[in-house]
Amino acid sequence: VRLVESGGGLVQAGGSLRLSCAASGSAFSITDMAWYRQAPGKQRELAAAIASAGGSTNYADSVKGRFTISRDNAKNTMYLQMISLKPEDTAVYYCHCRFVDIMTSKWLEVWGQGTLVTVSS
Repeated sequence: VRLVESGGGLVQAGGSLRLSCAASGSAFSITDMAWYRQAPGKQRELAAAIASAGGSTNYADSVKGRFTISRDNAKNTMYLQMISLKPEDTAVYYCHCRFVDIMTSKWLEVWGQGTLVTVSS
């Protein structure tokens, strides 16, 4: 499985961005998906997560009320709608998913290459 993120860029504080993460491959079934972010000089942290069945979501306190995670299972795509962006949201955003390899029944995980979000003050 390969994950490809898109939608990052430069935005002014208070602005909005929408990130996308598309999964591709063969014979797999995605379970949980999440967005992580890593700011310069800091550890990677969970920003938002969404479960497969039922679509329950979980957010870091710092993004609650401003970020919305969603997914389109038919397209194997996950989104992160970000509004009211702050300079402290500046980071590389990584897509992560857990999936089952249908051929081997193994549970695996994969990361995207990351997309940079820069919020100017």
